[in-house]
This record gives sequence, C-alpha cells and structure tokens, in this order.
Amino acid sequence: MSIRHSNIVSVGRAWMGSVPVYEVIKQLPDIATVRDRSTALAMLDAALSPQWDCRYHSFDSRWSPGQEMASMRDGCGNDYAIVLSAAGAYAWACDHESPMTPYHVSPPAPWPGLFDSVPEVFRPCVEEPAFADHHGLPRATVCFWRERSDAQWKCGDVHVPDEDMADADGAEWLFDVLVAGSAEAYQTFAEEYYEVTLNLAAIQAVYDLRPLTQEIVSALNQEVTLRDLAEDIAEIGYPTAE
Repeated sequence: MSIRHSNIVSVGRAWMGSVPVYEVIKQLPDIATVRDRSTALAMLDAALSPQWDCRYHSFDSRWSPGQEMASMRDGCGNDYAIVLSAAGAYAWACDHESPMTPYHVSPPAPWPGLFDSVPEVFRPCVEEPAFADHHGLPRATVCFWRERSDAQWKCGDVHVPDEDMADADGAEWLFDVLVAGSAEAYQTFAEEYYEVTLNLAAIQAVYDLRPLTQEIVSALNQEVTLRDLAEDIAEIGYPTAE
C-alpha cells in the first residue's frame, strides 16, 4: 500500500469551503462523540497504514497523565490536536498556507484574538511545547475549546483578513472528516489518500466502535492481521471483546 505525500494538500483543498472556525464549532457534536469519532478515525488509519509515520489520524489514550489526544497530520505541515481531559477538550490546528499563521508578521506572533479567551484550565495546552515551533511559538491558525460544563464549543473573537476568502483559517478542511462523522465521508477521504478501494461495511463497523475481528481487519487491509494491531488498539484505547 503506497502513500504519495504529493496528494495530501490537494485532498484537503478539494474540500475547502467558506466555513471558518465559527461554523465548524457549531457543527461539532459533544465531547464524547468527538472522542468516539477520533478513536474510530485512528483505528481505521492504523489498519490501513501499518507505518505510523504515514497515518493521517492518530489517537493516544495515554498521551499524558489524565489526558488523551486526538491528532491529524498530513505530512505537509498541516495538522491538528484535540486534548481531552476531565476539564473538557481543547483543540488547535495549523494550516501552514493560511494568512493567519503566526508568521504573518515580523517578529512572528499569534493571530489577534486566537488565544485571548482560552480558559485558565486550558492555558497549559496553549503553552504546550509539542504544539509550538522551535522558538516556543504556538503554530496555530485555529483554536477552540469546550469545558465539561459548557453547552457548546467556543473560540476567541477572531476576524479573518478577508470576509470573502474561503476558509481563511483552514478550520473547514482540517476538521472536515471529523465534522462529517460518517463512514461515507471517511471512505471518500481514505480512498484518495491511501489510494485503495475500501469496504464501507467494515468502515461502519469501526465507526460503530465494534470490537475488531480478523474479518473486519481483512476487509480493510488484507495485509494486516488483528495481532499486528494489538499495540495500536491498546494505545488508541479502542474497545475490545470481553
């Protein structure tokens, strides 16, 4: 199974629309559903790509004490992370071609309003070295969060540079598969990204978080066994048969 990184940006940009972070957070479901979808995306990518470095979606249920992390990276400098904890969820993303990157000014600085309203409980995430460049500057063009007591996702008071510019912060295409939340959306994405034809029923089984069987795994990738995925299943925290 080959993956051509030259295709990655074109996949994302093909989905680009006029939906910035304000619309994305309206469409996102509750934290538990975001976690379930992220788990499914990571498990599907693990089955399709035995090499972790070539995966698009990942999920680490043991990222740090009391925290889990869902993530995406396309290999071309675009990525996101969602940190899940007892406090709620904090998300950031980077579209490296966005006019809202911290490198739009000299010296580099976060886009105005991006982090100003982040609750104190999530400030350590803003300052997390893993989410920053080698100078310690957060690379984000998108930031949003949801505390456990919140009824909806929230973001800062951010204004895009041009109201007519499609998806200026990159939020729509970066989170498109997660927001869509369907096996069909993942099939469309993965068949182009991984250059394979995929079994929709097998994808749906993983979206339903059904414990994996060899039949499901083989329907996704005949070159992978259930035993091969044991470590990934444990790291992701994917449900297993009792």
